[in-house]
Amino acid sequence: MSIFSLEEALETARAAVDAASVAALAHFAASIAVEKKPDRSPVTRADKEAEAAILRVIRSRYPTHAVLAEETGAHAGDADFRWIVDPLDGTRGFARGGSFWGPLVALEHHGEIVVGAMALPALGEKYWAASGMGAFRDGVRLKVSGVDSLSDSTLSLGQVTALLSEERGQAILALMQTCDSVRAFGDLASVAMLLNGRADLWMETSVQPWDLAPLKVLVEEAGGRFTDLSGKATVHSGNALATNGILHEEVLRRLSQSAKEENRLGKSAF
Repeated sequence: MSIFSLEEALETARAAVDAASVAALAHFAASIAVEKKPDRSPVTRADKEAEAAILRVIRSRYPTHAVLAEETGAHAGDADFRWIVDPLDGTRGFARGGSFWGPLVALEHHGEIVVGAMALPALGEKYWAASGMGAFRDGVRLKVSGVDSLSDSTLSLGQVTALLSEERGQAILALMQTCDSVRAFGDLASVAMLLNGRADLWMETSVQPWDLAPLKVLVEEAGGRFTDLSGKATVHSGNALATNGILHEEVLRRLSQSAKEENRLGKSAF
C-alpha cells in the first residue's frame, strides 16, 4: 500500500486474532498431542493452524510486509513494516484445558510497535490498541488503575520461577512481599489483569518478542507504561515491566539497586 492507514492495520490485527481464535478453539478441550520444539517449549496442531490462519489474514491485506512468527520464523518483506505473531500464547495451559491462552498480533513500523491485538478465546475476550487511538476490550475503553502506593498494589506475574531466578530475583521477591497482593495467572492473562485495572504492576521474563509485542501499545494506550526490567522501552530484551505508570519509577529504582548490589557482591568475590 502506498499510503499506510493505522485504522486498516488495526482492523487487520483484529481480524487475524479472530481467525486464530477460531482455529485454536476447534481443538480446545479435546485430546491433542503436544510436541516439544528444539528449545523444549510445547507446540500443538492448534498452534500451527492458528499461525497459518493469522498469516493468511496478513498476507491477504499486506502481501509485502515482513513477518516474525513464533512457529515459522522470519518471513522476508518490507523492513519498514513487520508483523510479530504468537499464534497461541499459553500452549501448556491450552493443552490441559485451561482458559488463560490466546493469540498475540502486533505491527512494528520503523522499529516501533504501533498496533496490537490479543484474545482470550476461552473467556470470550478480545483486546486491541493502536498508537493514539486508545486501548479497548470488546469495545470498552481500557484504563489502568490509579493506585499510587506499592503497599496498596496488586502485582501480576508471568513465569514466577524465571522471575525469581533473575539477577534481580531478590528485589522481585521483596517487591512481592511489599505489595498488597500477588497474582500469577501467567501468559497473556497476567497482563490482562493490568489492562483491566485489576492489577497495578506486571512483570515477565525469559520470553521472546512475540510474547510481548502487542502488549506495549496496549499498556501505553490504556494509560500505563511499558519497559524492560532495566527501564528501556522495548519488547526485544526478553523481559518486561508494565505498570499503571504511577508506580513505574519506584519499581525500576528497586530493581536497579538490586542489580547493582548483585554486581558488587559478584566482583567482591574475587
